[in-house]
Formats: sequence, C-alpha cells, structure tokens
Amino acid sequence: MKRLIEKGLMFGNLVEVTSPALIERYNRALEHLTGKRTTLTDFHIDISGYSPEIGDELGDDRYLNPNGCNRQFIILTTAQKTAPLLNVTFSTSRGILRQFMEANDAQLFALTARDAVAGELSNSVYEVATPARLLDIRRVTVEADTIGGHVADAGKLATLIDRFRNEPAGWRDDVLIADMIGLAKRTGDVTRVPIALPKMTFEQPNFWTAHFGGLYVFRGCKTPAVIATTPADLGDVGLVITLSQRNKIADWLDKNGLVEPIVTARGMDSAGMLRQKMDFILVDVADALALDLGNATRNDLRKIAQRMGAGLPEAFLGLARLLAWVEGGGDWPRITSEHPAYFYTLRARPHADRDLVNMLLSQLAPLDVRQMYITHKELFYASYATWSDRKRGYVAEFLAREYQVDKAGARAALFGAEPGMDEAAQTARRHDPKPAPKMVDLVGPWGSVRKARR
Repeated sequence: MKRLIEKGLMFGNLVEVTSPALIERYNRALEHLTGKRTTLTDFHIDISGYSPEIGDELGDDRYLNPNGCNRQFIILTTAQKTAPLLNVTFSTSRGILRQFMEANDAQLFALTARDAVAGELSNSVYEVATPARLLDIRRVTVEADTIGGHVADAGKLATLIDRFRNEPAGWRDDVLIADMIGLAKRTGDVTRVPIALPKMTFEQPNFWTAHFGGLYVFRGCKTPAVIATTPADLGDVGLVITLSQRNKIADWLDKNGLVEPIVTARGMDSAGMLRQKMDFILVDVADALALDLGNATRNDLRKIAQRMGAGLPEAFLGLARLLAWVEGGGDWPRITSEHPAYFYTLRARPHADRDLVNMLLSQLAPLDVRQMYITHKELFYASYATWSDRKRGYVAEFLAREYQVDKAGARAALFGAEPGMDEAAQTARRHDPKPAPKMVDLVGPWGSVRKARR
C-alpha cells in the first residue's frame, strides 16, 4: 500500500494534528469516549476523528467504532468536513457527518476554538449479530457536545435567563443569579453569542454495510431487496439476491429504474468511456500473461489485443462491438445480462442513491478499477492487495495521472452531476414521480432484460 500512500491515493486529505493543545484536546475526548489516550506527538485524523496511527498504536482499528454500528466521532476542527472516512462499515456515515458539520459550521467553529467536540451516530440498534438487525436501522441521529459540556451548559443557562426575565422575583433570587454567573463563566454571553448544537436525524432507507461479507440494503425502492456479496443465511429479510445472480440483479435494477446505459447517458463521452473500460480489461489480461505493463499506452495495450486475437475475454469483445456501433461502424450489439460485458455498459441514473448504485455496479464490473476506486474504496484496497506488483504499479500511476489531478471533473464525466448534500432535497427526489420513459428505457439498450431471459 506504500505506493498508494505516496501518490495520495490512500490516507489522502487527512487532517494533520501536531499542536500540543489540539493533541491534549483529542486525548480528553478519546478518554471520554473510550477510556484510552495516545502518546503520539503527531498524527492524522479523518472526518470522524479516527487516526490510522493511533489505531496502529492501540492495536485497534475500530477504537471509535467498537460495535461497528454506532460510530463515535471527535471534531477538532471544521477542516475535517472535507476529509475522507476510513474503515467504513456503513456507506451513509460520511455523508451524514458532513451534512451535520456543514449545517452547524459556525457553531462548530466557535466550539472547537475552546474544546474538542465529541459525539455519536446513534440509532436504535446497538449490535448487528444477525442480518435482520440491519433492517431495524431506519434513521441515524447525530448527538454531540464539547468534552466540557458547553452546549448542555448553554441550554441550562438559556433556561435560567428565561426564569430571571419572566419570574417577578427573579432579580432577587440570589441562588438563580449565582447559577447564571457560574454557567456564564463557562459558556460566555449566550444572549449575544448563542451556543446550540441540536440533534439531527437522518433517514437511512438504502445503504451498503461491510457486515456479513458486504450487503446492499435497498428499502426505499419500489421493490425492496438485499443484495449479498456472497451466499449466506440472511434469515427472513425479504427479497435476497446474491452477486452471482446476474439476471436477477439486472431485472431488479431495471424494474426500479436505477440504471441507464452509458451509450445514451446525457453529456457522456460514451466512446471514450468504452475505450477506457476496454483498456482496464486488457491490463488484467496482460497481467495474467506476466507482461511488463510499465506505463503502457493505449497503443501498447492494442498490440496485446492483436496478439490475443480470438482469445480475448468476452467482456472486451462485447464492449468492442458496442464501441463500433457508437462510432457508426458496426451493427447494434445484443448484450444480455448474462454477458460478461453487461454491467460495464451501465451507470446509475441521477437520483439520491446514485453513488450507492454505482458502488454496486463497481462490484459487478470489477475490472474497471477507476470506478471501483472512486465508488468503493474498501473493495479497491482489498483487491489491490491481491494484484501483482505489475498491475499495482500501472493502476496507481494511472489514478495519480488521470484522476487525482481533477477529481470533481472525473466524477462528473463518469457519473454526472453530484447529488445535493441537503438531505431534505434528497428525500424530495426519492418521492418525485418517475419521469416518462424513453423507448431505450422500456426495452433496454439491447433488448429488455426479461425478453432476453426468455
């Protein structure tokens, strides 16, 4: 993983902590949440305050997420809101934390000037011993305060001020006045600079979780389903599909209107996208043949394709036929959901769960390493560890050259405009009426999935 770290592809954009004052604040928060402290004099933290260096020091990568269910967090600075989230167990956690921090940016800026803010992403489930427990997670509530309890004290002080103003004998109540003065010493003048960090609750109908080998839970769709990475006894959780059941997944995605063909996606360079996917497949072929990839250009990869001839993978040949049609030099190819190229030809439609669907597609089309890196880093890092050094070098160099230089531009080109961060807007989109379908939506890019199955 050293190569990824050096190129900023792993542990990138973390917040560095070197100030003795901030380290002491972090230790106070860490001790408050876990009963532990760090002896490190410098480390890095993610959006939740998790530090890989401290995790290594404590021998516990889940020291802020012990049950893998209700993630705790430490905020030292509002700069954390743009940092990644490491050791992800729920795909929604980073988005929830970022929305909380953006909604309370001014308050957090003021509070972190004097103390660390600590809290938890809490829900009604405290353990996930069985898959059925995951379906009990309906919403997540963010609760937070400084270690010194400034938010709670500010609330108490506001209540006392109301009593002082409204009770006829309030100005003569020495105990009340003494309590107000004592609290004001800790909170400051809350009448001029109010301190509030209200609880925020987020609906969580659809999400990915790392539990039980990796599960995609879709409850907010017309046909709810759980998609499991590997076959497992999930109990009575409704419709369950495994990744190996490609026809069922394709049919389910189509029925729920979650995907669109890249060849008809608005504003996409579909030809360039297909070529890049074909290159990634050739990289895997070259690696299997133990060929030196180095900084292989598209011409170098094309020579490999010429050498392979009819021995090229079906996924490559299917995308080549589709590319020929896009460029006007071939007939319309018929690629069913059983074809290895099928899921490489799709992307998520614009909707609130776009990133989750693209995450699922990256697992169904694993040779597209760029999409996997962007949408499913946990899977990317696990896959990277199994590759040869040849493939690791090529992929790391490609991502550093083609993605790192313009992340936002690359994501927009691949997946379209980003969904809004505002949760209310996302919820509203979930309830928008489905747009009138086009003919290609009704029959699919190469015929209806159901028709193909018959």
